[in-house]
Amino acid sequence: MCATCGCSGTIGAESAALGVHGHGPSDDHDHDHAHEHGHDHSHGHGHEHPHAPSGPDSTAARTVQLEQEILGKNRLLAERNRGWLEGREIFAVNLMSSPGSGKTTLLERTIRDLGKEVVVSVIEGDQETRLDAERIRGAGARVVQINTGTGCHLDAQMLGRALHELGPAMGSLLFVENVGNLVCPALFDLGEGARVVIASTTEGEDKPLKYPHMFRAADLILLNKVDLLPYLTFDVGRFTAHVRLVNPTAKVLEVSATRGDGLPGWYRWLASREASAPPRV
Repeated sequence: MCATCGCSGTIGAESAALGVHGHGPSDDHDHDHAHEHGHDHSHGHGHEHPHAPSGPDSTAARTVQLEQEILGKNRLLAERNRGWLEGREIFAVNLMSSPGSGKTTLLERTIRDLGKEVVVSVIEGDQETRLDAERIRGAGARVVQINTGTGCHLDAQMLGRALHELGPAMGSLLFVENVGNLVCPALFDLGEGARVVIASTTEGEDKPLKYPHMFRAADLILLNKVDLLPYLTFDVGRFTAHVRLVNPTAKVLEVSATRGDGLPGWYRWLASREASAPPRV
C-alpha cells in the first residue's frame, strides 16, 4: 500500500511483463508490525520497550517517514529518467487529467497530424486493458502499455522500465498518458520535460479550485471539448480565472480534439517547448 496516496501496489499482467512494479520495496509491507527478536514478548518484566513507540503520534511519524522515503526514491529515479531523455534529446510530455477528458482522442489526433514531421511514441498508463494502447497503435505510433492494477498513477520506476522497453528514437517526441486521476499523478515526477493537464468543458469550471495541486503543477492546460460549449453551462472565463488563482503562469488553450479547434496552438506550443526542452526542477 502506498502511504503517499493510499493506492495499492498491485500490478496488471502487462506491467508484470514489462517488469514494471508499483511502489518498490514498500509494496504489501505492514509497517505496523511488532519487532521480532526470537523471544517471547509476553514475559512480565513490568517495563516498556523504548524501541517500540505506540499511539497515534508514532503511527503518524511512521506514515510521514514512509511517504518521504517513497517520494525521495521517486525523485532520484526521475532524475535518472530525465538524464536518459535529455541525453537522447527526447522531449517527454506527461499528460494528466480525470477520466473521460479526451486524452486518448487528443493523442490520436496529434499523432496523425504531426506524424509526418516528427517521430512520436507513447507510454500508455491505465489500471487495466490494452484498449487505449491499441487506439494509439492504430493512429500510427509505437506504444508500450503499463497497467497499474489498482494503482492510481504512474511513477518514475514504471516510466524508466517502460522507456527501455519502448526505446524511443533519438530526437523524438514522447507522450506519457498518465492514469486518469486529478490527484496522485501530480505528486510523482516522472522525469518528463513538461506537464500538461487536460480539462473538459463537461467537467465544470470549478476543477482548478477543487484539485489545485494538479493545476499548479501544470506547464500547460488544455480545455478540451469546446465544440460542446453551445450545449453546456460551462463558463470559460470563470474556468480561466480559477486557473489563474492556483497557477498564474500556466498557459490555457481552448481546443477540440474531435473538431480541431485550437490544435495549431497546441502544436506550436509543443514545437517551442521541444526546441528549448528545459529540464524540470
